[in-house]
Amino acid sequence: MNKSELSDSIAAGADISKTKSDQVLDSILSIIERQLGENDSVQLSGFGSFVVKERTARVGRNPKTGEPIQIAAMLTVRFSPGKAFKEELNHGID
Repeated sequence: MNKSELSDSIAAGADISKTKSDQVLDSILSIIERQLGENDSVQLSGFGSFVVKERTARVGRNPKTGEPIQIAAMLTVRFSPGKAFKEELNHGID
């Protein structure tokens, strides 16, 4: 599912226009991005949490040449699914 399909689903599920659902989705994503940009986590009960983590610098390999390359430290976002989300993902798996 891409962003447009998600917006269509929001419009249908909330019985609002596509334009309004686009605005709502853009607003939600903007708020999440801003909070993560400020190094805050975003926790959505039942769904999961987005947390900013630091990835340390490390040595990698150029896949073409096999030569070692230095990969700089960087910030990245990690998602941890909530309990209800995990249960839904694993529903029917024994």
